[in-house]
Amino acid sequence: MTETDRRVRLRPAEAGEQAPDSSSRWDDWGKRDGPPPAELHRLLVEVDGAVVGDVSWHSVWYGPNDASRAVNIGISLIPAARGRGLGTRAQRALVEHLFATTAVNRVEASTDVDNVAEQRSLEKAGFRREGVLRSAQGRADGLHDLAVYAVLRADLDAD
Repeated sequence: MTETDRRVRLRPAEAGEQAPDSSSRWDDWGKRDGPPPAELHRLLVEVDGAVVGDVSWHSVWYGPNDASRAVNIGISLIPAARGRGLGTRAQRALVEHLFATTAVNRVEASTDVDNVAEQRSLEKAGFRREGVLRSAQGRADGLHDLAVYAVLRADLDAD
């Protein structure tokens, strides 16, 4: 069986179920100042029946009306699941899910400017690079620049 034959599925966590630890140098947050946003949604990433990580999303607003709402996504996979195209497929599945179940026109993601693997994954999933947010993310070792990517509903229609 090739990696492309492997089944990637997104699903809600069952009661008490959590994603496995998938910490990396890209998410060493140091001391947290409070709980995660109340509107942070998560789905588990399952490959051939095994949970290998999770995807998450939350709303971001660029104005006061619903047409100005976008969704920002993130992904975290265990080390054994990285570098095999599974994250690309999970992120694309999440984009398709969000466009099918919400009215948002824009799904965005950001990653450290040095995280070239995630940048490639986003591009393969249909995202377009839009720019860099300088010193936007605070982690244990200081502030980091983020590369910003987005996919629009019309981009999927053009595929």
